[in-house]
Order: sequence, then C-alpha cells, then structure tokens
Amino acid sequence: MLNGIIRFALRQRLLVIAVAVVLVGAGIWQAGLMPIDVFPDLNRPRVVLMTEAPGMAPEEIESLITFPLETALNGADGVEVVRSSSAVGISVIYVEFSWGTDILKDRQVVMERLQMVQERLPPGVNPQLAPISSIMGQIIMLGMWSEDKEHSPMELRSDADWVVRQRLLAIPGVAQVFTMGGERKQFQVLVDPKTLLHYGVTLQQVKEAVVKSNSNATGGYLDQQGPNELLVRSLGRVQSIEDLQNVVVTMRDDRPLSLGEIATVVEAAQTKRGDSATFV
Repeated sequence: MLNGIIRFALRQRLLVIAVAVVLVGAGIWQAGLMPIDVFPDLNRPRVVLMTEAPGMAPEEIESLITFPLETALNGADGVEVVRSSSAVGISVIYVEFSWGTDILKDRQVVMERLQMVQERLPPGVNPQLAPISSIMGQIIMLGMWSEDKEHSPMELRSDADWVVRQRLLAIPGVAQVFTMGGERKQFQVLVDPKTLLHYGVTLQQVKEAVVKSNSNATGGYLDQQGPNELLVRSLGRVQSIEDLQNVVVTMRDDRPLSLGEIATVVEAAQTKRGDSATFV
C-alpha cells in the first residue's frame, strides 16, 4: 500500500504540491486566528477546606476532623484527589476536581457534603471554605508603624484589623488579607481564686455570665396608634471595662454579685503565638 501511495504521488506531482500548498496556507491562516495568552490558566479546580479546633493535638485533629471530612468528600461528583494536612489546632483539606468543571459548582458540592458530616464533628467545630485563589497569584506583605511613636502597637493592630484590612478586601482581585504582629486588643477577666472560694462561685459560672452578657435583646414593638412603631430593645453589648465589671454573675445574700467584685477586668493585649510573636 505504501508503494502505491508513493507511485501515485510521483505520477500526480502537481496535484500533491497544490494540496500541500492549500494545507500550509490554511494552517498559517488558522495560526493567526488562535488566541494568545501570556499567562494561560494553569489552575486545576480546587477547593480548600479549613477547620480550626484550638487546643487539639494533630492526632485528635486527624481522627476527629480530617478523617470524617475526607471520607465524606471522597467519591463526590467530580472529585479526583483529596489531600489533607493536620497540625496543632487546624485541619486543611485540598479537594481537586476534574479539569473543566465550574469552581462555583465544585464549592457547592463540597458544601453539600459538609452538611452530611457536620453532626459527626466535635461540638463547636465549623469547617470553612477558603476564598477562591489562583496558583499564579502573588503574596504582598505590607508593614505599618508609627514614625512619631504616638500610636501604640495595640492601636496599630486595631487600625490594621478594622480599617486597612477591610479596604484591601474591597479591591478587585484580592482573595484574602491576613494581619499579624502588633497587639490585638481584648478585655481580660483576671479571676481571684480566693474570692471565688469565698463567695462559692465556680469558674464556669463566671464564663457563662460573661458570654451571655454581650448581647442585645428585643421586646417587641410599641404601637403609637399610627403609621409608626417603636422597637423596644435592651442594649447589653459590652462597650467598656465598666460594662464588664457590672455584669451580674449570680445572687448571694439576696443581692447581685457583680463580676467586678470577684475579678479584675483589664484592657490588655492578646498573648502572641507562632510567627506573630516575632512582629512588633
């Protein structure tokens, strides 16, 4: 058969040359119409699942959180590979889908599987989906400091968390912003064990009182016999140290026992951990 093709090409030289010229011309024309991308899409559809569980060891993270999540995600529609990493207090799972799938639908598939396994996770553990990002993305590190030394590290961290970070997240193309360093402001309740023993109050009672105190409540509406209605509210959110000191923990001798009587409430910086402890 090959010999026949060669003999035909030799006998029909003009025809073969004409066909070759047409094919080369069509190829050159199509090459000019092909789109050119300097940075082609190299992202395989991937969903990152992060779960925080403060205080848990890596072994507990793997057995109680990572393994149930991996089991639920394996076999989901379009899932090809599931990888995980368990560390102190955190579990990170990478779910890779088939090429060409819609990343938004992939995230929906992961959320559906999370609903199925949520009841098997430890109480208070809530897996979160990481923002959509690209492997071609860039990480930019920014620093804040006070040249005149008039602003404390706590003030700088508060501005970074509540002002700078929010504005950076509003910029198109920014996937996530992490803040570290400085001093994160918090209200600290320093309990005196001797005072607790004197009043017969447990540490759990103090914790529950503090947690329940920082909330608002509604009492319905007040009708003014007209088009307007007044909302009845009880404002209880903590805004100052004095508000925490006045929180009622329990009743003793027919009188309320406030938090300020059994503990010292101060405004201080959160204890630094990990890499953030190296940034001032």
